[in-house]
Amino acid sequence: MITIYLKQYNKIIRNADTRLFDELGYDDILWIDMMQPTIKEQRAVESFIEISLQTRQQVEEIESTSKYSENENAIISNANFFIPTGESFVVEPVSFIISNEGVLVSVRNAEFRTFRETEKRLQMNYRSYSTGYHIFISLLEVRIDYDADLVEFIAKQVASLSKDINSEDTIDKEVLYRISALQESTMLLRENIFDRQRVLSSILRSERFPNDIYPRLQLMIKDVNSLINHADFSFQRLDYIQDAALGLINIEQNEIVKIFSVAAVIFLPATLIASIYGMNFKVMPELDWQWHIGEHFVLPVGYLFAIGLMILCSALTIWYFKYKKWL
Repeated sequence: MITIYLKQYNKIIRNADTRLFDELGYDDILWIDMMQPTIKEQRAVESFIEISLQTRQQVEEIESTSKYSENENAIISNANFFIPTGESFVVEPVSFIISNEGVLVSVRNAEFRTFRETEKRLQMNYRSYSTGYHIFISLLEVRIDYDADLVEFIAKQVASLSKDINSEDTIDKEVLYRISALQESTMLLRENIFDRQRVLSSILRSERFPNDIYPRLQLMIKDVNSLINHADFSFQRLDYIQDAALGLINIEQNEIVKIFSVAAVIFLPATLIASIYGMNFKVMPELDWQWHIGEHFVLPVGYLFAIGLMILCSALTIWYFKYKKWL
């Protein structure tokens, strides 16, 4: 689908026919937005601006030159945009081309809030967007505002996670999964904010943009630096939460091992006594210990003596552990 934004009266042509480019010139078009374009639409736009569009592989490259570059015919910039998916988000690359005549061409494969917001700004105050350069900077401004929302969203999730950990007595694997997911989201967001910082720095060094754009760039760079600091703080806080969670898990495991160790030591004397009296020796006087009660009832004293000895040894072991404050 192609959406054409005309310069005159801020007219917008959606689902534009490619034959429309035969009737329009550079002075008529402000912005050509292409979402999931067909091969025919791509060739029509390339023929109109006389510049080859980038392939998906070129857009996804991570080199600095692939994020922003200038040649004698155009300015080419690639940026990653986020699509919210519940408590996380996915990254979708977008390609921008600004021709020497000031026509902005954007190629994307998904719908973004940034583009809708920029379109609203364009409709409300179209006189402030005289060239594709201004549209491109406005897109970056809205994108940075959205990045700030994402940084704040992750910070709230980190704070909620920290509160949950402090209020729970036990830590399960689900908590570690949440920490790992937030770390991945924070790193991804921080990486893309760095990319925007590089693009803004490259634009600031460029001499092709209108002069009224450069003061806005200074403010945008300050905002980006602030977002990077906030993202770094969230990532450091996640590291602290992860260390605290692992520490709590180690304490729980140590408590469990301690319980088993104490239980083993408590029953060790009883086990020893039972083992001794379980030996098949011919001479074992305790087997003959009996207490005759009346004429017909015989109480096996040796059996009771062994059981009592086991209980006494276990009780003495428990008393000793408590005396040493090991329990």
